[in-house]
Amino acid sequence: MMGDSPRLYADLASWFHLLTAPDEYIEEAAYNAERIAEAAVGPVRTVLELGSGGGNSASHLKRRFEMTLSDVSPEMLAVSRRINPEVEHVQGDMRSLRLAGRQFDGVFVHDAVSYLTSEGDVGAMAETAAFHCRAGGAVLVVPDHVRERFSPPYTEHGGADGPDGRGLRYLMWATDQDPEDSVYVADFVYLLREADGSLRVEQDRHVLGLFPEAAWMGALRDAGFEPTVHADPWGTRVFSGTKRGG
Repeated sequence: MMGDSPRLYADLASWFHLLTAPDEYIEEAAYNAERIAEAAVGPVRTVLELGSGGGNSASHLKRRFEMTLSDVSPEMLAVSRRINPEVEHVQGDMRSLRLAGRQFDGVFVHDAVSYLTSEGDVGAMAETAAFHCRAGGAVLVVPDHVRERFSPPYTEHGGADGPDGRGLRYLMWATDQDPEDSVYVADFVYLLREADGSLRVEQDRHVLGLFPEAAWMGALRDAGFEPTVHADPWGTRVFSGTKRGG
């Protein structure tokens, strides 16, 4: 992640799949796969995911595409390898990753893109996507929010119990202290139950980027894509693009 890593992606990473399970991504992964395929000129066989996190999306996308997964957090790559052991994993920052001599039919950037907190970061991510995308290939970028459709404060809660006897419950509270800047904050409280029944409470702060649709579209266009914005079935906005030159 960008800057100081949230604890969920560092010392608390082993709890990640009790906060958000792979099965919760089935419908969204199917939708995203269609957007990738329709944006590309020609077939899509290989896809690079930037910011793959715990591998939840990839656990479904790998059934359709040959995936390569990258993330800046070694702890999250370890979490992903547990559910995607057959998939290639590469450590790297989505703003600067360069896999020399390698291009893909598609580049996918899911909600980890929300940790980019400046338009310069967004532009760097788009350049990374373009570097790794073949001419005529596709990019799909899926931020959590765009500025035009963001209405804080709001809360979420959830969690699950694991087969090893551990359990997690969380409360998330999203706030935007300065609507004029490009960030908002999601504060989490985790109630963690160990296998022996002992409980502890942990706090975690996630600083997230918030940009208008035009910023996402402009970054992709400047990097060499012909971008399109989509309204997805869950009320958010996703951005696809076709790499020019195909």
